[in-house]
Amino acid sequence: MKAIVFGATGMVGQGVLRECLLDPEITQVLVIGRGTTGQSHPKLKEIAHKNFEDFSPLEKEVTGYDACFFCLGVPSAGMAEADYRRMTRDFAVAAATTLSKVNPGMTFVFISGAGTDSTEKGPIMWARVKGEAENALLKMPFKATYVFRPGIIQPLDGIVSRVKMYNLFYTVTRPIMPLLKWLFPKYVTTTRLLAQAMIKVARDGASKRILESSDFNQLAGK
Repeated sequence: MKAIVFGATGMVGQGVLRECLLDPEITQVLVIGRGTTGQSHPKLKEIAHKNFEDFSPLEKEVTGYDACFFCLGVPSAGMAEADYRRMTRDFAVAAATTLSKVNPGMTFVFISGAGTDSTEKGPIMWARVKGEAENALLKMPFKATYVFRPGIIQPLDGIVSRVKMYNLFYTVTRPIMPLLKWLFPKYVTTTRLLAQAMIKVARDGASKRILESSDFNQLAGK
């Protein structure tokens, strides 16, 4: 399997890239971002691309891939709705539009969030916009599209979030994380389990198109 990763420098993307490079069944990994990850690996290729609203110039480079893991995301705090929509919905749809054109047999996996509003009409801005993104992507002409809705994600394997607020939260909750996992299995996972589940779904499919943390953990065999 050949995979494309967007958002590989973020916390979820770091986990996905790590597991892709470790997986013997994934033969090539293409990372697309505004910069590079700074990593070196025989399976890894990187493309720096500045305009995330148009990926058509990359059609040749992205042809022939089997899976896309779209992990790009930004915190909504302090953002205007139009800006958040542009970076959350529009970037994902732009990538999916180009990829579905050249790889109709591809599986597209999108990282969303627990509490997303599929009706697109609720009072919470980020949930409404995430719902818009999910609904648009689920209509794309791929072989399959899956939406992952994580809640609390425990970073493992030396992975750190680039968002200071998130890092503080993970530091504070680290001692009680096992208890949180036990109390709220539907909302707690790890970067490792999430990434392994994404790869498994891209390879084997799943019985439903929208998955929660309890699904990730079960798919990853934990």
